[in-house]
Amino acid sequence: MGIVVKDIEITSTVSPAKMFQAFVLESDHIFPKVHPHAFKSIELVEGDGGVGSIKKITFAEEHIKHAKHRIDLLDKEKFVYHYTWIEGDALMKVFEKISYEIKFEAHHHGSVCKVTTKFFVIGDVNLDEEKLEAGKEKFIGLFRAVEAHVLAN
Repeated sequence: MGIVVKDIEITSTVSPAKMFQAFVLESDHIFPKVHPHAFKSIELVEGDGGVGSIKKITFAEEHIKHAKHRIDLLDKEKFVYHYTWIEGDALMKVFEKISYEIKFEAHHHGSVCKVTTKFFVIGDVNLDEEKLEAGKEKFIGLFRAVEAHVLAN
């Protein structure tokens, strides 16, 4: 098993507190609202929403139906959120798991979202860089949609 690490930084005019609230704490409701073509629903299936809780994501896309992720860290004061995809079509029989570390920090008159994604690859599978880049672009698109939602409300 190998690990591939990818980093993303996205700046926003919205404060770290507001982006963390929308992108992390209210994501169950906001993601399906701002990206209905990607998300059907996000539901808590185990736990109270804190560390160790499991969420099930049902996707609107045809080739990926669902995923489950576990909350590994939730720091509401430092705006840090870690979670790991542990089950579902989103792992594509290529990954044992995919871990995300998300942190919102103050940046000029807004915030910067720093994301580290760790892909835990099964066996000696070579990852398609184009697919990884497409995943990055989807994440940025989701971020921008949530940002627009916050600015509009």
